This record gives sequence, C-alpha cells and structure tokens, in this order.
Amino acid sequence: MALGLDAIDWDAPWLAAWRAQGQAVAGQALSGSCSASALNAHCTPHSPVRFVPQHALPQGEAYEAFIFRSRQVPTREGLHDFFNGLCWLHFPHTKTRLNALQAEQIACSGIQSVRGPARDGITVFDENAAFLQAPDALWQALVAKEWTRLFVTLRPLWEQAQLILFGHALLEKLVEPRKGITAHVYRVQAGAPGLAAMDGWMAHDLSADKLAAKPFAHLPVLGVPGWWSANEAPGFYEDPAVFRAPRTPRAPGS
Repeated sequence: MALGLDAIDWDAPWLAAWRAQGQAVAGQALSGSCSASALNAHCTPHSPVRFVPQHALPQGEAYEAFIFRSRQVPTREGLHDFFNGLCWLHFPHTKTRLNALQAEQIACSGIQSVRGPARDGITVFDENAAFLQAPDALWQALVAKEWTRLFVTLRPLWEQAQLILFGHALLEKLVEPRKGITAHVYRVQAGAPGLAAMDGWMAHDLSADKLAAKPFAHLPVLGVPGWWSANEAPGFYEDPAVFRAPRTPRAPGS
C-alpha cells in the first residue's frame, strides 16, 4: 500500500504545480486508502476517467485500449502510477488525447514487439515530457544546447518562463533527484499561463504525426535556476556527461 509516497518532498520546486492536490491524495493513501480510491476522491463530475485497482485490467487486453474502452485507469500501488493518476487529475484533456492516440495506434497495428515511431513518441511524451512557456531566446538556446547561454547569460529570463513537469516517470525519478535527470521538453504556445490553459492548448495541438517526429528539446531539469542549489556553483553546467554538446550531423555517405 502507498509504496514510496512518504519519500516525496512536496517542497521541491518542480512539484509546486502538483503540491496542493498531490499532498492531499498522498495523505489519503498513506492513511490506508488504496491509490485508486484516493485518486477517485479528487475526481470531479467532469473527470474523463475513474481509477481502479490493477487487477481490473482484463488479462490479454492492452492497458491503453482498456482505458479508452472503459474510461477506467488500472492503478498499482507505488510512485509511478500515483504520479500518473495526478497527471490525469491535472491534465485531463491532454491525457485523454494521448490515450485516444495510443488506442488508435493499437487498433491500426496491434501490440508489436517494437513500437512504431508514433507509439514511441506518444509514450516518450506521456512518460517524460515537460511543458515550457518561455521567451524565444531561451527556447532557441535550449534547442541548440547552448548551455552557458541558456543558464548563465540568459539566467534572468527564466523569471519570465514557466516549466511544468508532465511525465509521470519523470516525476517518479525526481523523488530521488540526481543531476542527470533529463526531460523531453515540448514548447507550449498557450496565450495564458497555468495548467488549465496548457491542458486545453496541448489537447488540440498533439497529433500522432507530430509526436512521431519527436519534437522535443532535452533539458537536464536540475539545471533550471532556483530548482537545485548546486546549480549556483561555478562550473555546474560544464559537466559534459549531463550538459551534452549537440550531435554533429553525419557527412553524406558516412
């Protein structure tokens, strides 16, 4: 029951958007409720799904197809499914869209031993995405992997940016933070800040073709100013194992 939830540091800056509801759900689970029941207690009449214990998933039926058919999310005890449930509560339209895209891919191609580009992109997004609203200069530096420019020269611009973590595997990994944890960042063009605006915009923007192209920038999230005290030290961003140089394109014929 509630495995690992007591290890979550709700004061971590990357959990600011999740804190109020997340603490409440975790508190219920730690008090003895199963995770599915704790999550259901925070659903609204407009929530697109309800949560059920893992054993409700019929043997042989794909997880995503079952959610699409039944509007129920099988939920195991532990951090991974706990954060997945929180994502459904905070981003119901985005999660519904991703599930529909997954179900569509399964209906077309079945479950293969190797995911195709679309299913792979959808899964990467669902598990490890972060959403960034930021000035053009920050986004351009991130895409170019110009780490010193991104985090040092342009550091004041981060006050104008909003980075919201979405992927439930990403959130799970950050329960034990380490320097190399990297998000697949998707740029949000929503006009207004905040989760509801991001959720609505994202649900309309996502498509299988777009996600198959992997439209992500890679961001070591503990480099974000204000997110980890260690990144204030000189030389923090000079670690090439984490802040990697851009790939050099292969020469034709090589």
